Amino acid sequence: MSMNSNYDAIASIYDSINADIDYSSWADFIEECFKRYMSEKPSLVLDLACGTGRMTFELHKRGYDMIGADASESMLNEAYDRAYDNEISDILFIKQDMRDFELYGTVGAICSCLDSINYLTEEGDLEKCFASAHNYLDPDGLFIFDVNTPYKFENVYGNNHYIFEDVDSNGTTAYCGWQNEYDKESGLCSFYLSVFSKTENGLYERNDEEQLERCYTKEQITDSLIKNGFEVIGFYSDFDFSEPDDSCERWYIVAKAKK
Repeated sequence: MSMNSNYDAIASIYDSINADIDYSSWADFIEECFKRYMSEKPSLVLDLACGTGRMTFELHKRGYDMIGADASESMLNEAYDRAYDNEISDILFIKQDMRDFELYGTVGAICSCLDSINYLTEEGDLEKCFASAHNYLDPDGLFIFDVNTPYKFENVYGNNHYIFEDVDSNGTTAYCGWQNEYDKESGLCSFYLSVFSKTENGLYERNDEEQLERCYTKEQITDSLIKNGFEVIGFYSDFDFSEPDDSCERWYIVAKAKK
């Protein structure tokens, strides 16, 4: 048994855990943001905290030059394997920390999907990430990201637990036990995951992983964006640009880099 916090335990089943995510509709939303809020469509886009590259590949399919950046080597390995399997060689995947990443130049837009921003848990992390994003965006470039809302932390995560079963194309079974522990006072939510993967000899190997997310308020995000040179365009509850209500579980946020 091993304990880690770098997605090593769940990288191979991450896409299965998130099988209900509609990346096509999410990409439609991103492209609609480009049409509404930019004078011209960006050619180069950074997928920040790209994970296994699902959004990176979706936008690449639509004609964008893509960079995928993630701090997890295990997740990037999954992205590399997908690129190899699909004979895609023109996406640049780089191992970078989203708080202080470095690129070879600026990009027209940055997207960051699936509550990656919530994984910025230490004091000053949010400001570092937003400052880096502003630094590497073209003037009037868009930063499009999402976060889990306070409602979701309190009512969906809370102190609940879940069991997930995954069967891959080869019939190999994996089980993931997921237990949450949310502290409203600190705003921190711990996720304790145990993954049991079936080995060739029929036995199961256990790997434990702990992850941590921070709950951010709309005011905290807005203030940090403005402080770091962004114009906040909007907080939305869905891909139809609807306004969030008190029971919204995810905010989709669009900001423009002013330079």
